[in-house]
Order: sequence, then C-alpha cells, then structure tokens
Amino acid sequence: MIFQAGRLLITRRPTGAHLAGLWEFPGGKRRPRESFQQCLVRELREELGIEVAVTRLLDEVTHTYPEKTVRLKFFLCRLLAGRPRPLGCAAVRWVSPRELGRYNFPAADARLLERLVADTQLWRTTALPPKPRATTCPHKARQQARGSGG
Repeated sequence: MIFQAGRLLITRRPTGAHLAGLWEFPGGKRRPRESFQQCLVRELREELGIEVAVTRLLDEVTHTYPEKTVRLKFFLCRLLAGRPRPLGCAAVRWVSPRELGRYNFPAADARLLERLVADTQLWRTTALPPKPRATTCPHKARQQARGSGG
C-alpha cells in the first residue's frame, strides 16, 4: 500500500484475471521461495514500473471465494523511484479517503477498506521518494567557479 499526499494508490484488475475489473491494492502472486516482501517489490516493478521499499506489515487476510482461497498480506511501502503506470493492470488511480468508496473491490479487501475509512492516520503516511542529492558537492562547485573566472 502506497500513500502519497493524502492519496492511496489502487489498480484495476485486468480482463481475464480472477475478479477482473475490480479495483485492488497493487501486489501479486508469490513465486516459490520468494518472501512476501520480495514478491511485492517484483510485482510493483513489473505491473507499475516503480521501485519501492517495503516498510511494515499492515494487515493479513485469508478469504475463501467459491473458486479458491486467497491469503493476502498488506504492507506499507515507500515509493523510491518511478511514476505508476498500468503495465500489468487495466488502470492506476491515486484516491482520497472520500473517493475510495466509489470503487468496487474484491470481498477479501472488505476488512482493510473498513480500517482505511476509520484510520485517518494511515492517509498521512508518506510515500514520496527521497529528494535527489546534489550531483556535485558544494566544495567542488566552489572550486570550479573560482577556477573558471575568478
């Protein structure tokens, strides 16, 4: 889960996928011997073209649909690089707490959606990438300025 400036990143499940057309919190299926955190980093890179740091586990859910049972772990993440693009999903949105209820989510997300509505502190979580560092150190910049004209 990635929050930025009071908004939460959600994605729309692609056509042909289980629960196609519903909105979800980005993530994906774990590969053998892959941790949940490694899976999340890989899936967000593949599906959205972004790099993230996984910070902490927010919630865990096991939900049974008629066709299968899913085990979901929801982690808070910090955006490190990139701008989310729909590479492996149908659409990407940044939504406010007020807008969240306008989107249809899978039943497995119901408990977390209730928590998101109730816990306004989560929406203050920042996912902004760190500010870029200067490419030259100030000492070198001063030396270059002195040497070039003064």
